[in-house]
Amino acid sequence: MMASSAPLIGFLHPGAMGASIASIVTGTGAWVGDGRSEATAWRAEEAGLVQLGSLGEMVDRCEVIVSVCPPGSAVEVARSVADAGFDGVFADVNAVSPQTARTIAERFARFVDGGIIGPPVRVAGTTRLHLSGGEAPLVAELWRDSPLEVRVIDGPAGAASAVKACFATWTKASAAMLLAIRALARAEGVEESLAAEWATSMPDLADRAELSAVGTAPKAWRFVGEMHEQADAFEAGGLPGGFSAAAAEIYRRMAVLKDVEAADLDAVLGALLDAGRLPPG
Repeated sequence: MMASSAPLIGFLHPGAMGASIASIVTGTGAWVGDGRSEATAWRAEEAGLVQLGSLGEMVDRCEVIVSVCPPGSAVEVARSVADAGFDGVFADVNAVSPQTARTIAERFARFVDGGIIGPPVRVAGTTRLHLSGGEAPLVAELWRDSPLEVRVIDGPAGAASAVKACFATWTKASAAMLLAIRALARAEGVEESLAAEWATSMPDLADRAELSAVGTAPKAWRFVGEMHEQADAFEAGGLPGGFSAAAAEIYRRMAVLKDVEAADLDAVLGALLDAGRLPPG
């Protein structure tokens, strides 16, 4: 390990969140450019990351590798790092279920489970990184005195992912449910009546629906895998996972708005209802 004296911390793969936490890490962030998109290359350059030629080079030069990728890719990314012979600390900070985190942990002698809550880091007080596992204090030091708040949980692999799953089920699944309710009201022709009832009994819900639509439309496609992971988490805990499974379907229908600028509530409701009218498959 550490064929070079450069204090490199590997990041796979720097999307908006990954680039933001890599840019403020103690030491120097590094990434593998091979096969990545132009958008990823731009983010990595803006974050000041060192580009490495291959995963093998990252394994040789980095003592810590941090995985920040879509949840559906987390297991495959971990497998590729383990198969490359990495013997340093592997930190998976993706929005996966506790059991997925524990499955990934089995591949590494030194593993840290993580869960990020909040937006990409811009200023202090907005984003928290929960960590668990024996090496968590070591990984926490990578963001000492940075805008990212790190909270170490006294628990094994899976504990940090459990916190993330519980938190995000409320924020993301409740937002999806609110949008689904508004879509049902439109389908039944009772939007005005529902809005009037909300104004009387729960006056914040109309604004919450608008904010949920605008805030989630561009990134709904990223939430599909996360919601499925959360459904698995509930079911593994002996609880119904239908909340998150339904949210995954809502966000899947909203994925058509990924490249739509300024998508509003009307656009979201249209996407939800249009997808429901299509034949299966």
